[in-house]
Amino acid sequence: MTRTTALSATATAVAVPLLLLSWAAAAPAQAHGAPTDPVSRVYACSPEGGAVRSAACEAAVASNGAPFTAWDNLRVAGVNGRDRQVIPDGRLCSGNLPAYRGLDLARRDWPATRLRPGGRLTMTYASTIAHAGTFRLYLTRPGYDPAKPLKWSDLSRRPFAEVADPPLRNGAYHIGVTLPADRTGRQVLYTVWQNSSTPDTYYSCSDVVFPGKGQAAGAAKATRTAEAEPARPGTPAPREEHASAAGDSTPVAGATDGGSGPSALLVAGGAAAVLVLTGGAALGLRLRRR
Repeated sequence: MTRTTALSATATAVAVPLLLLSWAAAAPAQAHGAPTDPVSRVYACSPEGGAVRSAACEAAVASNGAPFTAWDNLRVAGVNGRDRQVIPDGRLCSGNLPAYRGLDLARRDWPATRLRPGGRLTMTYASTIAHAGTFRLYLTRPGYDPAKPLKWSDLSRRPFAEVADPPLRNGAYHIGVTLPADRTGRQVLYTVWQNSSTPDTYYSCSDVVFPGKGQAAGAAKATRTAEAEPARPGTPAPREEHASAAGDSTPVAGATDGGSGPSALLVAGGAAAVLVLTGGAALGLRLRRR
């Protein structure tokens, strides 16, 4: 009897760590992220983004045949810096992933964020699991036509900013950059996040609007674009960031909090651990009763 009890305890002690390790090893594969400020198409049109009822988002969801529930999973494995060779023209916003094809629609009414030419921007890039990597930021060239599919030739050959391992706070990376000074009108801020701790590369399109000459470019606080609908009731309020005179950006939807950041996954991981421990205890009890 004593030997059986000891064996069951040993089996439980071995099984639980192994199960926990297997869960932990699977966790990095769940690493996700997307810009929430300036708001990306995939986030704006997600259930959390608040602009899902805009005409552009409705068209994108219809093209997909499904909502953008996995707004943080627009990633391609094994690109390894060969973005222009792997992602074809006209598919930049979707990363050539069929589940996100609606993001490639050429429209002038995507939810957008107002920015100041030459201003200072702190991009907020929500990350559900932290990972090392480099962010490359591109802007469409002067004269870009949003009514045509986005091509690599619409972007500058080199990013206007490249930042490795920016700080992660409150479930998001915060990337400080200076914007080019020669843009006006509607443009696309294209972000490439190449992980160095996983084989994945993430792609995102954030629609932005720069005021033309003679417009209120000197305002300290920019406002939402007229095309974007207000956030739905129950969505978080917009963040009050980028309020310095150097530059400004207010997202269409509120910040990602309340269950989509790393803390939410840690809670989920804790629940998984409890289930494993409970299962292990039950197994040990069953063995003792034999």
